Amino acid sequence: MSQFLKFDRADVTPEQDRPAPERVLDGDPQFTTWLLETSPDEKTYAGYWAATPGTWRVSYDEWEYCTLLEGLAIVTEDGRPPVTLTPGDHIVFRAGYQGQWQVIEPVLKTFVIILP
Repeated sequence: MSQFLKFDRADVTPEQDRPAPERVLDGDPQFTTWLLETSPDEKTYAGYWAATPGTWRVSYDEWEYCTLLEGLAIVTEDGRPPVTLTPGDHIVFRAGYQGQWQVIEPVLKTFVIILP
């Protein structure tokens, strides 16, 4: 495996998913993930993720760095004010984050996830 990874989803087969029904608060959000890399120990992941409009609850066990490339979303950590995300925003979700994602306009982001 190379020690270098260029983010390019052209040759990656995307996976389709959606949040568990009990987590959905509004709409019918659907996810598309282009997984570019998984570390041998399966604790680090990198790729692209897209979501259609809707609102759902999230709970992060992992640390995630991401950059929003397209769309408009609002993330709200429990007990904190909402944060609007627009293209070009770089964000980190730390392990233990709980709250919700609300996608207003379809989003596309890059991500790097590190599991504990």
